[in-house]
Amino acid sequence: MAEASQGVSSLPLPPMQFVNLYTDENIRMGRVPRPPPPIKDTYSSFGQLFQADDAIIRPLESQGLRRLYPQNYDHKRELKKLNQSILANFLDLLDILIKSPESPKRAEKIGDLNLLFIHMHHLINEFRPHQARETLRVMMEVQKRQRLETADRFQIHLDKVTEMLQNCVTSLPQDAALNTPLLVKTENEQMEGDGHEQQNGTGDGLDERDKMMCDIIDSM
Repeated sequence: MAEASQGVSSLPLPPMQFVNLYTDENIRMGRVPRPPPPIKDTYSSFGQLFQADDAIIRPLESQGLRRLYPQNYDHKRELKKLNQSILANFLDLLDILIKSPESPKRAEKIGDLNLLFIHMHHLINEFRPHQARETLRVMMEVQKRQRLETADRFQIHLDKVTEMLQNCVTSLPQDAALNTPLLVKTENEQMEGDGHEQQNGTGDGLDERDKMMCDIIDSM
C-alpha cells in the first residue's frame, strides 16, 4: 500500500551521471565538463534534419509545401481566411464520414485540413520575432518603472533626512553660548588644579567642599 500511494513524477529523472559531475568541489577546482561546441553543420530535431544556418522561420517552399497565400499578404486577413477554410473543410469531412466513410475523399479532406493547419501555424510563428521584441520592450519598461520608483523613494527619504538635519542645526544654541565655561569642573580638571596648588604651595590642601564643611561646623 505504501508503494502504491507513493507519488510518481510526470517528468523523467535528471541524468544523474552528469549531475554528479557538477559538485561544489569540482566547480571550485575547475574539473566540470566543458559545454559542447556549437553546431556548425546539420542537426536533428524531432526526427527532422536542420541546417545550422537555416532561418529561424523557414519558408514553406523549403519544407516541400505548397503556399496557399501570396508573397505579400496581411497576416490578419490570411489567418481569418484560413480559419474559415478549416471550418468549411471540417464540415465537408463530417458530411463525407456520414454519407460515405470509405470514400477516398476522406483522405483528401484530411490532407487539406493538415495543410491548412500547417499554414496557420506558419503564419502564427511569423509573429514570434514581434512577440520577442514586445516581450523585451515590456520587460525593460517594467525595469525602468521599478528603478524610477526606487529613485523616488530614495529621494523622499533623502529629503526627510535633510529636513531632520536642518532642524537639528537650527535647534543648536548660538556660538556665544557654546563658548561659556563649564560651571562644574571635571574630575581630571580638579586633580590638575590640586596638583598645581600643591606645586605652587598656595593651596592649603582643602578643596571648596572641605571649606564649606568647616564653616558649617564652626557655625554650630
